[in-house]
Amino acid sequence: MEGKLYLVPTPIGNLEDITFRAVRLLKEVDLILAEDTRTTAFLLKHYDITTPMASHHKFNEHQKVKKVVERLEAGQTIALVSDAGTPSISDPGFLLVRLATQQGVEVECLPGATAFVPALVNSGLPSDRFCFEGFLPQKKGRQSRLERLATEERTMIFYESPFRLLKALEQFIEVFGAERKASVSREISKKFEQTCRGTLQELKNHFTEVPPKGEFVIVVAGMEK
Repeated sequence: MEGKLYLVPTPIGNLEDITFRAVRLLKEVDLILAEDTRTTAFLLKHYDITTPMASHHKFNEHQKVKKVVERLEAGQTIALVSDAGTPSISDPGFLLVRLATQQGVEVECLPGATAFVPALVNSGLPSDRFCFEGFLPQKKGRQSRLERLATEERTMIFYESPFRLLKALEQFIEVFGAERKASVSREISKKFEQTCRGTLQELKNHFTEVPPKGEFVIVVAGMEK
């Protein structure tokens, strides 16, 4: 028997944002690896999925990937899910995929929810060419990373928490300029989904008056030629 690793995107908010194939595979695989089993249990219960789970997160993935690949090589089918969105996109998954492919294990990533795609499309900024930066380093390397992006001509996409949103906008103003066009999306696909558009300065002013809540995607226009 040949094992197979499936990377299965899960909803980033609305539980309806999952494909029929994803639900079927989560029912059929031998094991589901979950970033947080408590979060995934809520999704599995909603879709009446009783497949066994095991935890696989950033704090244990280095220790677990070898044993997971051994199970795949023994013929098991395993699905990897993150708390929300697509595994390996600012979430655990890369180390497992790398080792599995190196060992010749078949890997398949299903299409599905990823927060930055709707944020980019909703921004109104050019979406034909873009660079995804995800979460910037919180301390060491943060400023140098931004400075390297100062002349980036493609649309840039960042993830940020509500606690660092204002600080991030302040840093963007310092590096990219107060008049650089941008958008900030929050709670994508959820009840209080919202996208604010304007200059970096206008966005900073807005979130100074309206305290940030939720998970954020910041989209910043590239430098004009």
